[in-house]
Amino acid sequence: MSHVVLLADDDAAIRMVLNQALTRAGYEVRPTGNISTMWNWVSRGEGDLLITDVAMPDGNAFEVMPKIKKMRPELPMIVMSAQNTFMTAIRASEVGAYEYLPKPFDITEVLSVVSRALADAKKPTRKGLRAEEQGESMPLVGRSAAMQDIYRALARLMQTDLTVMITGESGTGKELVAKALHNFGKRRNGPFVAINMAAIPRDLIEAELFGHEKGAFTGATARSSGRFEQAEGGTLFLDEIGDMPMDAQTRLLRVLQEGEYTMVGGRTPIKTNVRIVAATHRDLSQMIRQGLFREDLYYRLNVVPIRLPPLRDRIDDIGDLVQHFLMEAQNDGEQAKTVSPEAIKLMQNYSWPGNIRELENLVRRLTALYAEEVISAEVVQSELNIGDEPKTTNVSGPVDVSLAVESHVSQLLREYEPNLPPPGLYQRVIDKVEGPLIAMALNACSGNQIRAADLLGLNRNTLRKKIRTHSIEIVKQSRRG
Repeated sequence: MSHVVLLADDDAAIRMVLNQALTRAGYEVRPTGNISTMWNWVSRGEGDLLITDVAMPDGNAFEVMPKIKKMRPELPMIVMSAQNTFMTAIRASEVGAYEYLPKPFDITEVLSVVSRALADAKKPTRKGLRAEEQGESMPLVGRSAAMQDIYRALARLMQTDLTVMITGESGTGKELVAKALHNFGKRRNGPFVAINMAAIPRDLIEAELFGHEKGAFTGATARSSGRFEQAEGGTLFLDEIGDMPMDAQTRLLRVLQEGEYTMVGGRTPIKTNVRIVAATHRDLSQMIRQGLFREDLYYRLNVVPIRLPPLRDRIDDIGDLVQHFLMEAQNDGEQAKTVSPEAIKLMQNYSWPGNIRELENLVRRLTALYAEEVISAEVVQSELNIGDEPKTTNVSGPVDVSLAVESHVSQLLREYEPNLPPPGLYQRVIDKVEGPLIAMALNACSGNQIRAADLLGLNRNTLRKKIRTHSIEIVKQSRRG
């Protein structure tokens, strides 16, 4: 016997596409373009699953869904929306939606979610979080595809105390994500305490985290509480966790394992009840291989990984972000201003090595220094110091190889959309990295293959084979001069 799917969407074209796909999958579909008909079906006990858009001609689905949940708690509800904001995902979770699907969606994903929802229909559902009236005052801004998976992941995490590891380049908004997890989660009535490991002297990190007793060290004239104690019942955000020294890592691991700690200079164990959210811009996997980060601590922290995309990978969000920062500047007393479409386009072609933080600083600078009500492309070009040189994504400091590979593959996938690149992607990417690596190692060793093989950690015969494979020219040279 096929399952009955109730489908409510104002867009006739979307109803038709979903109707056809669900019917081909073996479901009986009852489509409608209004909430009234949907409500009549639900109230009569019809349907095994509900798929609904949020904005409908005769109302908002979010206003009806709590009533449906109360009347038929076993009925799974899937929410679709073209709003695609963080608050939409959170609201969908709060009203008891099984899943939130941003438009445009992938039909295959819809069918997968429907199948999962029907299979889980008899399992007990978690109670939704009571929402405070937040309006559109969103902690996270952006409607791009790159942000949708993050919104959905955060919405699922709000009802849990799972430890989260947030990674991403500097300036991508890692602390904002941590605050959103706290402010909309079950610990929102507790404190949110942040500590930046990179900003604290190495010999004071343990005292900052765990506190210290009077006389524990020179200058400790009184007892001082640590961040764990300050965050009791709330969330402790460990920013730049990759900069934590090894001995402090060992103590942190013990706290995560045992749920208690001792103050510096203290002897009595103190029970702790905090949610840990960690963040870093470093490659912790590489640091583990280098012996700079404990592997067991990594797995304790990396329970739920969230990777924030750089701004260059979510350029569709730049317009929304600029508008958000303009409104913030206006609320702070600056004159109301707008940015011309040409200036936005220019921003979208910039590489943003400082990510969202750099964009915010630019908007703040534009509102403070320029009297024009409409910021022109010429002004933006001057402020960003953009010339005729080609666009670059280089940033100061060592290049993160994993991020470079990720960026290269992302660009490749975009070029072939909606199809996939030709088979053999793995080997092509490996060749891109391996060729220059071997060539530079040979150059560093003045063409000496024995030394280069030792430097690379390769067998000499393997090195010779790879030199032939990549057609690397060996130039023997003196190291002097």
